[in-house]
Amino acid sequence: MSVHLETIALMSHGGTPSYLNVTAEVKGAIARSGITTGSCTVISPHTTCSVFFEEFVHDTLPDGSEYLQADLDDGLARIFPNQTAPQPEGGYRYPGPKHYAEVETWPDVAVYIPDGDRAQLLNAEAHLRSTLLGSSQVFAVEDGALAVGVTGYIYFVDFDRSRPRPRRCQILVMGE
Repeated sequence: MSVHLETIALMSHGGTPSYLNVTAEVKGAIARSGITTGSCTVISPHTTCSVFFEEFVHDTLPDGSEYLQADLDDGLARIFPNQTAPQPEGGYRYPGPKHYAEVETWPDVAVYIPDGDRAQLLNAEAHLRSTLLGSSQVFAVEDGALAVGVTGYIYFVDFDRSRPRPRRCQILVMGE
């Protein structure tokens, strides 16, 4: 069995969930792997990000969001509304005082709390949405290619709206 791992760099835009189509990168990793039969796992190592498989939608809103992505956002917002204030006004317990204190001890605290703005940690809904959708997807590799239909696309989504930030996505191809 052969194993091939690639990590791709992505950038979220902040403000709203960032949906990034990674289908071409996944297909490229499979081609570079030399594996003809096996599986490909697409993984997010981030706790506010998910990987999911969906039909490519040709229709978009004026902001560029595909219709299904906007519908997904609307549905998830009904389950987990955006966190706009700390507890208890924000409706979520997270982040609590111990979490704030812990983050403030990290050597790279400015990455998580830029300019000391604790509101940057108000992302409970992003964590919960990601938990619901999951952090990875597994696909078949057949004849050296991603074995999905014509309209099947792979998306990486960052649900954290707090700010733009670099993200990573791992593509693991295994097989013969």
